[in-house]
Parts: sequence; structure tokens; C-alpha cells
Amino acid sequence: MEESNQIRRTESRWLVTLAVVAVFVLLILLPARVRVFPIWVGLALVSALIVPMVALSLSADRRRWLRIEGIAILVFILITGLALLHNLQFLLFQMVRGESTLSGFTLLTSSIAVWATNVLIFSLVYWRIDRGGPEARINQATPKRDWLFPQETALEIVPTAWCPSFIDYLFLAFCTATAFSPTDALPLTARAKALMMLEGLVSLVTIITVIARAINTLGT
Repeated sequence: MEESNQIRRTESRWLVTLAVVAVFVLLILLPARVRVFPIWVGLALVSALIVPMVALSLSADRRRWLRIEGIAILVFILITGLALLHNLQFLLFQMVRGESTLSGFTLLTSSIAVWATNVLIFSLVYWRIDRGGPEARINQATPKRDWLFPQETALEIVPTAWCPSFIDYLFLAFCTATAFSPTDALPLTARAKALMMLEGLVSLVTIITVIARAINTLGT
């Protein structure tokens, strides 16, 4: 009982749950030739992640469910990340080939799905690692920051009165994928900079694929 009471507050998971479901929907909407694993695998991953999130809000043993959730998020990110890279490699291969087995519309929509999946996966990564995770942030367990948000530097806001939530990391991931540079939050650590570079690289390659396809379609 004493151990569970150390976690005084937990962050709401409903936006995180929507992001996880969105990743699943984007992956299953890909054509069968682009998809890496069958639909039931994605459904199992989503279920394994949502269950501890729901249990976290209902159970008194928060620390136990946080450990389970942490493992589930790591597995989810690894598997969906590998699927994302495989999908991107497949789309690039289709672009390079003289005769693609996919239609122009399928290439375009698949590239957009890969781009959106990239944003959602990295938003989960940022949310999970910054300052030790959501519960460490909300309970101010560690002052070490991976990103510095503008709300934290505003003179009128007390530093301990604001804490970034998932929507802030989703916005960070979206800006990184569109502007290819920090626009809102400033990366402070080497791992934060490396992750943003990786996300920007995936986004850049995906966008180039879309533009190349559009140019090719206009030229035919």
C-alpha cells in the first residue's frame, strides 16, 4: 500500500488510447501487399496496450499496471516502428521499379498513411521518455528534461504549475514531421535530438515519395 501511494496522480490516457487505435487503423488500411503482419496481430498489440491503461484508472495498484503498461508500450513501439520502416522501404522499392505493382492512388494513400503513422509513433515515444514518463512528470519525480516547452519559460507561469501532456508531444511530433525542425519545444538531450532527426528523416523520405509520385502522374 505504501508503494502504490508514492504515485499520487496519473495522467489521463484517453488521448493516448486514441493515438494507439489510430496507428492500428492506419496499418490495417494499408493494402495487403504493403501490410507487414495480419490484422489479428495489430489487434492483439492494441488490446495488450489498452488493457493496462484502462486498469490503471480503475485499480488501486497503480505501480503494477504502470510496469505492465511500460512493457506493452515498448513492444508496441518496436513492432509498429519496424512495420513502419518496412512499409516505407516497400513503397520506395515500388517507386524505383520501372513497373509498379501498385496503382498511383494506392502509392499516394499508403505514403500518407506511413507519414501519419510516423507522427503518432514518435508522439508516443516522446510522451513515454521525457522526464521519466507521464507519472514522473506529473508527480515531479525528476527535474531532468528532454524538451523545454514555451509554457515553462513564460514569466507569468510558475514552473511547477504546468506539466506537458500527450497533446504537447503529439504537437511536437507533428511539427517535427512537417517543419523538420524544432518549432515549439526545444530539445535538450542527445536522445531527444536523435529521435527528432530520425522522425524528420522518415517524414522527409515519405514526402519525397509522395511528391515524386505526383510529378510522375502529371507527366503521364
